Amino acid sequence: MFDLYEDAERLTKNTPFEEFISPYQDLRYYASSVTPGLRLAANIIKPEQPASILIQLHGWHMSMPKPEKREVPLPGAPYLVVQIDMRGRAFSEGNADCNGLELIDIYDAVQFVRSQYAGLIADPAIIHLEGGSGGGGNVLAAVNKFPDFFASAVGLYGISDYAEWYKQDQKGEFRDDMDIWIGYPPEANEEGFKARSGLYLLDNLQVPLYIAHGDGDIRVPVQHSRQFIEKAEQRNKTHLLRYTELTGVGGWGHLDHITDDQRNLIRQEGERQRLEHSVPISIPEAGRLWVGGYLYTKPFQVHLESIDQLAILDYDQETGIMNLTARKPYAYRIQKADGTVVEGKCSVVEDLVI
Repeated sequence: MFDLYEDAERLTKNTPFEEFISPYQDLRYYASSVTPGLRLAANIIKPEQPASILIQLHGWHMSMPKPEKREVPLPGAPYLVVQIDMRGRAFSEGNADCNGLELIDIYDAVQFVRSQYAGLIADPAIIHLEGGSGGGGNVLAAVNKFPDFFASAVGLYGISDYAEWYKQDQKGEFRDDMDIWIGYPPEANEEGFKARSGLYLLDNLQVPLYIAHGDGDIRVPVQHSRQFIEKAEQRNKTHLLRYTELTGVGGWGHLDHITDDQRNLIRQEGERQRLEHSVPISIPEAGRLWVGGYLYTKPFQVHLESIDQLAILDYDQETGIMNLTARKPYAYRIQKADGTVVEGKCSVVEDLVI
């Protein structure tokens, strides 16, 4: 299970696999809603009986597992498992962008699965999310960019602050990707890195989240989980969080030196997270939310003109008020659930603390 969340070298792109359907696993391609013509891949692992959807996100240097036909059910997987191949990886088209549009690919995958696998879904409103390493960083951002989309989430040894991680990279093995995927270093655009980082969007958190991290992790230092937990405490979000710090675990591999008991613990705690949190989430009727490039909620979606921008949204669903504030007059587009579209520019507060 945890191999999916390591940082082995990613698979080389080859001739695209042909889509297939087998008794218990399919390879399916679906379309991006934000990048016209882009084809994205996912492994769909099917349960014997209708079940909740579980999204699994691979590690930074990884792709989803190589597609394979499955004639018997996957043992110990009472979910409709959707293993997403993030854009630009071995099986999906496009370019990776580090918590940019690639997180919307998760949303699109869920819409596709709801449409194509309705008979295997117990409740289409219940979506569970899990990822580790790079996928853990995806989780910490996704739960805040989609604050009412997931019923539960598990983020294992994930990145909470990409600017800090950029500086911490001892080998340059992640910096080289960020230079391409984001397009600039943190000192060139601090806001762009914050817009991708779960730590700076944490005020949005509504989804129950379980985090685990080894205290000896070199490649994603445990500081990333500790600072996320610390800020959650400052924001009175501790009721939404559970955290396991794995003593003596980690090195160049996230789970180096892990014991069988520790491995079983995080497996059990991840399953507990899903069992205890299987009800849909709703955002408050009125409030304030951060927009890191975009924000998806059930009542409305917000897109800024760039995924590198941050803004604050003050909203009231009863009155329909939606005010966006940013450091610059960024253009925005709001689409409400009834199809209404509102466009405008953010009010400017130059000294806005982000």
